[in-house]
Amino acid sequence: MTTQTRALEFPPLLTGIAVSGDPFQAALASVKDEVEPGAVFYGSDLARFQTAIVLAPEEPLRSALRVSFAISLGLNDALGALAPPEVGVHLAWPNRIKVNGALCGTLTAAASTTDASAEPDWLIIGLDMPLMAAQSDEPGHTPDQTTLFDEGCSDIALPDLIEAWGRHMMSWLHIYLTDGFEELHRAWLAVSDDRQYDYFVGLDEHGGLLVKSGDRTELKPLTALLSNGA
Repeated sequence: MTTQTRALEFPPLLTGIAVSGDPFQAALASVKDEVEPGAVFYGSDLARFQTAIVLAPEEPLRSALRVSFAISLGLNDALGALAPPEVGVHLAWPNRIKVNGALCGTLTAAASTTDASAEPDWLIIGLDMPLMAAQSDEPGHTPDQTTLFDEGCSDIALPDLIEAWGRHMMSWLHIYLTDGFEELHRAWLAVSDDRQYDYFVGLDEHGGLLVKSGDRTELKPLTALLSNGA
């Protein structure tokens, strides 16, 4: 495993914390020590983009989870700025990032509560994206999954991607906190991979997925994101 060494630069209100292990687990451990909101834990393995941000929402969990759209749109925009123009990046509800049609990253969330109507003390959103395949992976073994390297993004360096994600994410967070969810909703729809499917209807005001089921429309709540169940 090759690791990055330089300290990364983050926008105001974010504090970068480099970790040698899993940033998401480090973020979970940090909330026991009352880490400040805006702490961004990031991995040092140059072959993998891994980040986790700690937030302190001031709204019920069902609404607070909409911040995940700002975080994934930030990564989408960062890749749009750094990747070759022919590379297609799309988002799929609730937590998948696709590059040129194949899975190339996921988003994970955890909160201090699983009660959708309760205001969480903390919320952690993590991202995980392979820049290149692990040495043990056999080419073609998982054709529905890919890496940035395999999709022509070999020039993207981990530090540059993390910093670009931080900048773009903060821009979307500002929009969300200032103007609400509507603009994020529109931006997500523009890059959504789900719109190609017949069952897709749209999103509700809390970011839940509306799907067709026979003659009915069903709602899949965004709490499906939670790794600690909801």
